Amino acid sequence: MFRAWLLDRPGGSFQASLQEIDESRLPEADVLVQVSHSTLNYKDALALTDRAPVVRKWPMVPGIDGAGIVLESRHAAWKPGDRWILNGWGVGETHWGCLAERASLRGDWLVPLPARFDTRQAMILGTAGYTAMLCVQAIAARGLRPSDGEVLVTGATGGVGSVAVALLARRGWKVAALTGKASQEAYLRSLGAAEVLERAAYAQPGKPLQKERWAAVVDTAGSHILANACAQMRWGGVVAACGLAQGMDFPASVAPFILRNVTLAGIDSVMQPAPARRAAWAALAEEIDAAQIEAMARDLRLDQVLDAAHELMEGRSRGRAVVSV
Repeated sequence: MFRAWLLDRPGGSFQASLQEIDESRLPEADVLVQVSHSTLNYKDALALTDRAPVVRKWPMVPGIDGAGIVLESRHAAWKPGDRWILNGWGVGETHWGCLAERASLRGDWLVPLPARFDTRQAMILGTAGYTAMLCVQAIAARGLRPSDGEVLVTGATGGVGSVAVALLARRGWKVAALTGKASQEAYLRSLGAAEVLERAAYAQPGKPLQKERWAAVVDTAGSHILANACAQMRWGGVVAACGLAQGMDFPASVAPFILRNVTLAGIDSVMQPAPARRAAWAALAEEIDAAQIEAMARDLRLDQVLDAAHELMEGRSRGRAVVSV
């Protein structure tokens, strides 16, 4: 038996409960793992609060992130005792996830835990940190450097935003952090933000072309915030878009992309191939500051996850919620 959050719809009515579950109910896969730590991501909170159709199969154990130790393996790359990380791959959506003490996972989904991190540190970063690194790498891959100008990070107090601010500042960028939480300015500056901007100025419809300012953007919001950020891009700038916290719509014009040669780079962390995942985690292990990891962290027990999910959906959280399983 193991403890896990279980989401279900008996009779069409949504339920989320922490239960004792028999291991015989675990889905078929080639690696059985002990989950030491997980995280509470925005997608997990959507699933736990039934705010969006994240879950595609019922019942479902949520938790798109996990880290721990291999217990049993039929996969050639993994043996008992190996330390692993999991991010995405539809886990917590179509395959039982890691807000649980045990999980049955495919070995091809797992990434070796970098030696620098313990499982808690890795899950402070989690999908958010891994996604933030993918965004930073996308900007660098298109030739943008700190000398090209300023970078804007939207949703900066969230998981992806917090890590992106820290990574970009460490690489030498002058970072402007966009947030609706003015009270978190000190936190954002501690991560390396040179300036903190009010979200309200970007959250409403704006002109298709505005005064040029940003050489690069990491956007976690979508909708009007993304549209206004694109409208303010400098010639040749890059926008790495990875989130939809404000909305899935994109009420923008093609003008910045044609007249200013702007690149809009979509960042998907769920289905990235293994080499990209390993490279992102290797870069995180090399670049992220341990003190900044701790500054982002909020520790939760497994039984605190549902309350924390509601806080996240109500905009009352910051940084990263790491769950000790």
